Amino acid sequence: MAEIDLRAALDKLGALALIRPSFDEQRVYRAVDPELGLQALIDRQQQRLAAEQQRVEQLRLAAVRLAADLAAHRPRHSVPDIERLDGITEIRDRIRVLVQAVQGEVMTLAPGGAQSAASMEAAKPQDEELLCRGVRMRTLYLDSVRNSPATVGYAKWLSELGGEVRTAPSLPIRLMIMDRSVAIVPTDGENSAAGALVLTGNGTLTALCALFDSIWDQGVPLGSATRDRDGRGLTSQEAEALRMLGQGLTDEAVAKRLGVSPRTARRIAADLMELLGARSRFQAGTRAVARGWLTGEE
Repeated sequence: MAEIDLRAALDKLGALALIRPSFDEQRVYRAVDPELGLQALIDRQQQRLAAEQQRVEQLRLAAVRLAADLAAHRPRHSVPDIERLDGITEIRDRIRVLVQAVQGEVMTLAPGGAQSAASMEAAKPQDEELLCRGVRMRTLYLDSVRNSPATVGYAKWLSELGGEVRTAPSLPIRLMIMDRSVAIVPTDGENSAAGALVLTGNGTLTALCALFDSIWDQGVPLGSATRDRDGRGLTSQEAEALRMLGQGLTDEAVAKRLGVSPRTARRIAADLMELLGARSRFQAGTRAVARGWLTGEE
């Protein structure tokens, strides 16, 4: 084997934690027990995912606080980079005007689970016009929409026209970004039809684009199967539910964030308790922390 190939093989084995340098001899490597090496690799991956999730959560909170502060304390049109819209009609009219000026890309976070037939039909002409103009459209839905034939059908229609659709276990806010220069966020996280803010400030857009890109990178294309269970034996949806339960969220709140029914949220919680061998949610939380599944600061 050529030296360059040997070095490449050693680098790969080292990255997989299957070899380590000898403590006694220079330029000598020792094999690592595969079980220990793979467990170390899994641990590193979980730490990376936990750090990424924490970064996404920080960006989400910053975006939510920004929208809330602006809605509560600043009158309409008082800031050059902010425009307030009241009611769903005004929101739709403004979006219709803004998309006419889009040249490159539209990025959308669409939480709330299955989309209504009315909203999907209303969006089709606009989406088709954008895609025919060569605009890149990236949309993130919740994993739970995979159980909605109507939403899946709409997403497939988008994909056939060139749109890109992925799903994630949860989405922090409803968000639409156009050409990375204009963003629309709701003023009320519980009722996105009540009003919205049109944001154009450079700093705000940078943060919102980073939020979208981070979630997009972790998303799964709708045409693909959801991720396999992780090293803990959890699906991505179960892992997200565990994190939310660790934060003390109720079944109703977890259901809303995951886009599922409260009954499904209760079933997921029961399955997690059974997996952890816990008789109560408090005990499940302590056992999850003890196993390293939660940091204790979730």
